[in-house]
Amino acid sequence: MASGSKKVIYAALIGNSLISITKFAAAFVTGSSAMLSEGIHSMVDTGNQGLLLHGIARSKKPADEAFPFGHGKEIYFWSFIVAILIFALGGGISIYEGIKHLQHPEPIANPLINYIVLGLAMVFEGAAWLFAFREFSRAKGKWGYLEAVQRAKDPSIFVVLFEDTAAMLGLIVAFAGVALTQITGSYLFDGTASIIIGLILVGTAVWLAYETKGLLIGESANKAVVQGIRKMANDIDVVEYVNEVLTMHMGPDFVLVNMSVDFRDSVSADEVERAIGGMDGMIKQHFPQVKRIFIEAEKRFSSNS
Repeated sequence: MASGSKKVIYAALIGNSLISITKFAAAFVTGSSAMLSEGIHSMVDTGNQGLLLHGIARSKKPADEAFPFGHGKEIYFWSFIVAILIFALGGGISIYEGIKHLQHPEPIANPLINYIVLGLAMVFEGAAWLFAFREFSRAKGKWGYLEAVQRAKDPSIFVVLFEDTAAMLGLIVAFAGVALTQITGSYLFDGTASIIIGLILVGTAVWLAYETKGLLIGESANKAVVQGIRKMANDIDVVEYVNEVLTMHMGPDFVLVNMSVDFRDSVSADEVERAIGGMDGMIKQHFPQVKRIFIEAEKRFSSNS
């Protein structure tokens, strides 16, 4: 687990804790539905960062008899829980609050407080977003941003980036809702802003859930890793053919490899053992994330996957 991801989470945790308090205070004073939704949003984000830190800590537990491949997938599970909480608590409550405000609109008292709080929140949230974006940009390497999200095996960084992006969009919507309510005198804008914030959160949650689902149920290593392993095995002299290379991420930094290899008929059992040992060491040296390798000697398949 990269230390940078924990720094991003801690930065977001501190920022959202402070922002949520100020938003709730402003919502209580002014009666703004959009501001209340923003307070709920920041509170949910704060809890989510706590869950991600919990997931990181749990994922580092060593392997034991019950979990022989370790607990690396804990971070995938808790990232998925974060997506559910964003959907249910953040999005659901915000939409409910907006609909309730549309049905029973109330005036916003002292909107200047909302502007001040939203302005400060944009500064703090913007700083957290920039920190998360820089870390994500550093981690993605040569991949494009969307491709990096799809290929990423450590969800903790892009989860925080998604949250911070949704938070910035929500702040803009809340600011517009309060401003339009004050300018037009119509209280409908404030409730509508709350609903839009909820929809932003729902959309973010659905995307996060989709991206973490594959990791949770057992996603393979990236294609370049699989192809590299196959090439190394094929380059071994005693190997006739590599049938298949099956990989699965047991955590962000733990790849399990299961290979089916057809060895030349002329080689002895000792030569096969030495080849397997050399293959194991070479693959782990080139791909440090590969922690366990199982190699099965098997005749060449008619086709390979």
